[in-house]
Amino acid sequence: MPSITINIDEDVKKIISKRAKKNLFSLREQIEDILRKSAVRTKSSVGYKALKIDDRLVSAFSREKRGRKKKKKKKK
Repeated sequence: MPSITINIDEDVKKIISKRAKKNLFSLREQIEDILRKSAVRTKSSVGYKALKIDDRLVSAFSREKRGRKKKKKKKK
């Protein structure tokens, strides 16, 4: 298996180490798990359709509404 070297801040290392301990992983295994999940998520997002907006600035700060619609509250 080829190895890759990355540099992370000490604060980030503490956070990932804490998460690894919680998941019963070593630091290396936790980082591998994070990268694997990220790759799977990226691979499955091929069906994502971008907003069709002509203005680049508007498209940079806009996002599509997703998820469940909010329930309307009934008036008493």
